[in-house]
Amino acid sequence: MSIKTFNPTSPGRRFMTVSGFDDITRKKSEKSLTTVKHSKAGRNSAGRVTVRHRGGGHKIKYRIIDWKRDKDGIPGKVKSIEYDPNRTARIALIAYADGEKRYIICPIGLQVGDTVMSGPKSEIKPGNCLALKDIPVGSMIYSVELKAGKGAQLVRSAGASAQVMAKDDRYAHVRLPSGEVRLVEVVCKATIGQVGNIEHETISIGKAGRNRWKRKRPTVRGVVMNPVDHPHGGGEARSTPGRPVSTPWGKPALGYKTRKKRKDNSKIVTRRRRK
Repeated sequence: MSIKTFNPTSPGRRFMTVSGFDDITRKKSEKSLTTVKHSKAGRNSAGRVTVRHRGGGHKIKYRIIDWKRDKDGIPGKVKSIEYDPNRTARIALIAYADGEKRYIICPIGLQVGDTVMSGPKSEIKPGNCLALKDIPVGSMIYSVELKAGKGAQLVRSAGASAQVMAKDDRYAHVRLPSGEVRLVEVVCKATIGQVGNIEHETISIGKAGRNRWKRKRPTVRGVVMNPVDHPHGGGEARSTPGRPVSTPWGKPALGYKTRKKRKDNSKIVTRRRRK
């Protein structure tokens, strides 16, 4: 993938960069795997804002991704590499031997015409999906399940990869992109390789309007608000909060551990991302 730059014809164009999209082989999505995506603008079923700074943006459709990879033993051929507006990674359209089509997250090295497969008899190559018990120690993986059969939940964004560090009878030690080492049951599935589109992190937004296209509304600092809107607000001029740094709801924001000590998954994290 290449990065496209622009002549500085305006302040927004000066530092703006976009993807070259030279890895995309098809512009239109598969109609049978595309559905309507409604914009909720950060509101819940009661109409209350539960996620701030959301709203507006471009109309997009959702691509249905095969997170479970449950077509074991059936080879599939890569028909196209496509852009997905719902995620940072590229997606690959797979046509299986039985006639069914599905989308998967596209790893580095997967090309149109390649064959992918899932199940215990699959080769150790990018795009193939196996249970952790069948993946050699040291392999790079992505789209990792946390519960067998639920579908991939971890390591799905552009350029991300995890590594199998060790295995025993029940658990595999998986090092996540954050550096955290976590125990995952060996019956859970993962896909071989590293998620593609690794240059995504180098893209510069360039202007505020581009974030508005992505349904991101402006964020305002608490110290410039009124006291009714934020604990940091108020005062006749620019001033420090005058109290411990906190969230809009009054909870401590810096240096305060919010993770519950008795949280269920504490015992399956063997090394934290922050020591």
